[in-house]
Amino acid sequence: MLVLSRQKDESIMIGDDVEITIVDVRGDKVRLGIAAPRTIPVHRREVYDAIQREKSEKGKKSEEKAKQQ
Repeated sequence: MLVLSRQKDESIMIGDDVEITIVDVRGDKVRLGIAAPRTIPVHRREVYDAIQREKSEKGKKSEEKAKQQ
């Protein structure tokens, strides 16, 4: 894991297309602005995990249906 220090209004580039900017820092919370192409999905980790669980469950149901046929 790469760990970087940034201050308000400073940015980090990921590749050529994704820019993460520190928008605000208040106590123990940091607000990030993310500029990325629409083709790149951007989610909070807990949302991403929920999407992955849902995909996994749908895959299992599809396999069960295929076995029944």
